[in-house]
Amino acid sequence: MPESAPWEYSLHLPNDLRAVTVSRRTLRLILTMHGLIGLVDVAELLAAELVSNAVRHTKGPATLRVRWAPPGTLRIGAWDADPEPPQPPPRPFALSDDDEDGRGLALVRACADVWGWQPSARDGNRGKYVWCELAAG
Repeated sequence: MPESAPWEYSLHLPNDLRAVTVSRRTLRLILTMHGLIGLVDVAELLAAELVSNAVRHTKGPATLRVRWAPPGTLRIGAWDADPEPPQPPPRPFALSDDDEDGRGLALVRACADVWGWQPSARDGNRGKYVWCELAAG
């Protein structure tokens, strides 16, 4: 049973592709411990895409943020040190099979209930926060 009190976690990540796996496993543990096992698979996919974009397309560190807001909204976001807005995702998978980039935000758009981004600073560094939300239930 999901908790009725709000909570939030932040995981600071180095600019290293292994951070994607660390963030997925950490998120799985957080959601399992809070009784949100039904959201784990989609949440892991979304977190992996957001963290992967943060690590692959910037040179600095990243942060995974996970927040639960009762009665049933899970927000997953990734902060990175690049203040430029993310490239808009293509309309649902309008990519050819040969394209290797550009699918991440299209997956986020397809799987999340809502997504967005905003300028954000961390420790005096300008950057952006790209987030998405899932409704429980």
